[in-house]
Amino acid sequence: MHYKGITTTALTDGSTTATISIGGSNQTVTSADAGAVVIYGEKEYVWNGTKWQEFGSTGSLKALAFKDSASGKVTPTGSVSSTFTGSSSNVTITATDNASGNYQPAGTVSVSTNATTNKTATVSSTSGTATYTPAGSIVADANGYAPAFTGTAATINSTGTFTPSGSVSFTNSNQTATVSPASSGTATYTPEGSVSAPTISVATAGSTTTIKNPTKVTVAKTVVAAAPGSTAPSNNLTYYSVSGEVLSLYQLGYTTGDSITTSDVTVKNGDAAYQASAPTFTGTGKRLVTGNISVPSSASFSGTEGNVAVSANYTPAGTNDKFKFSGTGARLVTGNIAVPSSYTASFTGTKVQLDGTTTANGSVSSTFTGDEKTVTVS
Repeated sequence: MHYKGITTTALTDGSTTATISIGGSNQTVTSADAGAVVIYGEKEYVWNGTKWQEFGSTGSLKALAFKDSASGKVTPTGSVSSTFTGSSSNVTITATDNASGNYQPAGTVSVSTNATTNKTATVSSTSGTATYTPAGSIVADANGYAPAFTGTAATINSTGTFTPSGSVSFTNSNQTATVSPASSGTATYTPEGSVSAPTISVATAGSTTTIKNPTKVTVAKTVVAAAPGSTAPSNNLTYYSVSGEVLSLYQLGYTTGDSITTSDVTVKNGDAAYQASAPTFTGTGKRLVTGNISVPSSASFSGTEGNVAVSANYTPAGTNDKFKFSGTGARLVTGNIAVPSSYTASFTGTKVQLDGTTTANGSVSSTFTGDEKTVTVS
């Protein structure tokens, strides 16, 4: 290997650039210069006889290439599950008398009645089961009825229904009726006949124009060449000849002409307008009549006399006298009820402060479940 210098000609690994600029002058390397070394930028290249090969460059290396160690931070993703396993333990609680304690134990309440007096109370009526029936009687009228009814005379109007018994007889005669077409509804009759086909003709002819109709002609599209001794191309032209040691070369020429021939053709370039005559209907008239229809010309009723049964409800107008009660009023009072007129109550107890501590007995086991991560340090 031999050093040639620094070049300003752009080189990459595998470049086949043979002419390069070194020190402002162009130099050409050949296969005989294999081993020539040049520098382009921060990279070194050696000529292997046909192309440049990069070697020994540190320009593409990053900072970690020159370090013995590197560190980085990573935050794992996952979850931690913990399980506590323990056993029950005793808690020691102490109670200390304390006027400002957090617990008031049970005590006693003493009530003393200083004096009582007898009281009476008025009994008032209220809802519920009856507890008292007053004494007395209901006063009746002169006929022994209570109370008396006083009313006025009224007329009863009633309505009812009656179905007569008998029969109705009709005297009929046959009639015919003309059938006329209805203004609407489902068709019930189609007359006999036929409809002639309409005559369709051109009302206005469409416009026309003239175009050139082409006819194909065979022409040369491309010209190819073949080396002497190889397979001759199609439609080949011989442009040389050899006679002894004399090689004669000929000129090649070409002719010109139209690639296609055309002729005028008339074509349509617009639609024609058409018209049709109105169709005519040819048929035979038919008169529609109904058959004999039995129509009543007179009617008579023959029946027998019957009874009409009518029922009605009636409420007379009037008033009933009110019941009269004759009795003796009674006042209900309670017996003597001893009611305290004054009393004194007192509570006796001691307030204490409750304190206690305990230490849980057991162990906590934890399991971490996470995802594998790739740490990249740059």
